[in-house]
Amino acid sequence: MHGRFITLEGGEGSGKSTQAERLAARLRALAISVVVTREPGGSAGADIMRHVLLSGAAKPLGPVAETLLFAAARDDHVRATIAPALAQGRWVVCDRFIDSTRVYQGTLGEVDPRLIRALERLTIASTMPELTFVLDLPPEIGLARAARRRAGARADRFETEAIEFHTRLRQAYRDIAAAEPQRCVLIDADRSADAVADDIWSVVNARLDPASAPLSLEDLGA
Repeated sequence: MHGRFITLEGGEGSGKSTQAERLAARLRALAISVVVTREPGGSAGADIMRHVLLSGAAKPLGPVAETLLFAAARDDHVRATIAPALAQGRWVVCDRFIDSTRVYQGTLGEVDPRLIRALERLTIASTMPELTFVLDLPPEIGLARAARRRAGARADRFETEAIEFHTRLRQAYRDIAAAEPQRCVLIDADRSADAVADDIWSVVNARLDPASAPLSLEDLGA
């Protein structure tokens, strides 16, 4: 028995964390055991590196160093959180995963894609998402949402980048979705949270059929 692995990707303010929680709630309504997690972070070791990465402390070291730090955080996250949950038959819904590295450090940071793919092989092995939602919206809207969410708090490392950065970011995500349609689904996120959640749920039902999911070891009392 093995769980299912779903990731949500997209630019700043696209609603990933909101949609992760909404999806998890719908899965739990079907008595499916769900782990909601995020990157960078999601485990004790990765959470330490999250602060370093999002504070901007690693930015002066350059994109290659940032890539290595993200990879180290992901390795801990997969080993400590994601892989054990999937082995127990639980579903995992993750806010960001490998596509964020491919886009932020790969396309925008111009890190050699061969290095990024090699690090993927080391950190995730076969723990690949079965389904990835790319939440797409104009960067101006996403950044405005992110600013409202912060409510005056300091912007993180990536929110402070220029609008050109975020425009390229959006296109890079769209390119991934177009290149991997068997895994990725592009979702129009410039709508109400309810409408976005309904679209996501429709795709999950069509592709993963959660209604027929077996009970996890946790549900069976193992």
